Amino acid sequence: MAYELSIRRYRHWYARLLRLYPKPYRERFGKGMEQTFNDLCRERAEERKGLFGLAVWVFIETSSGIIGENMTTLGIQNRNILRIAIGTGLLLMVPLVAMQLTEDVVWGPLDFLTAFGLLFGTGASFELLRRRGGMAYRLAAGIGLAASLLLVWANLAVGIIGDEGNPENLLFFAVPLVGIIGAAIAHFQAQGMARTLFVMAITHVLATAIAVAMSRFELREIMLNGIFTALFVASALLFRRAAQNSD
Repeated sequence: MAYELSIRRYRHWYARLLRLYPKPYRERFGKGMEQTFNDLCRERAEERKGLFGLAVWVFIETSSGIIGENMTTLGIQNRNILRIAIGTGLLLMVPLVAMQLTEDVVWGPLDFLTAFGLLFGTGASFELLRRRGGMAYRLAAGIGLAASLLLVWANLAVGIIGDEGNPENLLFFAVPLVGIIGAAIAHFQAQGMARTLFVMAITHVLATAIAVAMSRFELREIMLNGIFTALFVASALLFRRAAQNSD
């Protein structure tokens, strides 16, 4: 009985340790590794030998494998992240060259830093998300990230309601903030991401309604906000389809 409790406890800890492997590796080898560990524990139990030493040895060996696999995966991702950083830098050469050719484009260091952060952050986020699901998931992530990027960019550049100096425009920054918090809570799982995008759409509608009630507006501004809301809803529906496909 004591051995059964020990085996069950060590298996539980070992299963939790295996979760630290990259998902593709875990899905391919996780069950087999867990079964092998269980067999080793039972062999030790039949020989009436202690399990602690075996568990420590296996845990150390597995931990080294986890570090190696994650370093390999991280190296692959870092190459793509580096390409995104280089691409973002090249893209920002456009306004830099335009500043030399015309006085209509006036960007300061903060403008370039903000633009780099938005573009690189969006690209890196998509790179990290695209590996988590199929075509519907990737399309949902792309639409949601693109809509968030355009919303923030437009709000900083010209404002969503009125001009960029209109204080009501601060309300619209709540939309991507809801997305960041919701994605973290959902651990980027498709069903949770679907709920997050629906909440983002609702938040955007509320922000629009409050901003319109508090300031003067034009019809085109309402139409623009309707497009943003539709994009968030489209992303949510695609995430929901991705969740259904994974069931």
